[in-house]
Amino acid sequence: MSGLLKSGDLLPIGDLAARTGLSVSAIRFYEARGLVRSLRSAGGQRRFLRADIRRLSFILIAQQMGLTIEEIGGLLRSLPAERTPTLKDWDVISRAFRKTLDERIATLQRLRSKLDECIGCGCLSLKKCQLYNPEDRVARHGAGPRLVFGDPSESR
Repeated sequence: MSGLLKSGDLLPIGDLAARTGLSVSAIRFYEARGLVRSLRSAGGQRRFLRADIRRLSFILIAQQMGLTIEEIGGLLRSLPAERTPTLKDWDVISRAFRKTLDERIATLQRLRSKLDECIGCGCLSLKKCQLYNPEDRVARHGAGPRLVFGDPSESR
């Protein structure tokens, strides 16, 4: 272990699990994916920085918001691994996370609106439905539900 760290700065994996509400196996999973890093005691036991409580809490929140492990890892890469992240370090992640959340919120709002307009109206008529796409004009924007993704509607 680093000589700069005091023993109170490090937590055994069981204590980290108790503090975060995660199982030990979940923490090992995140460690294997590079989202947290452990140090080893003289006896080879995993020890984590106290700051990993916040890091794991962020992971749980980000997963709840639908981010993938890869997306979360991309955000966490900007944090220093060798020291406790500062408020400024977390601010960088906060801005990137906010952008991702804003995009997801906009997509969900469009989806809710389209569902209300189309399915909610009950007409079930493609001639009236705002999602109607004559001659498959929206296809040139790509596969999938382009109107819900926010592509300009050419079918109205």
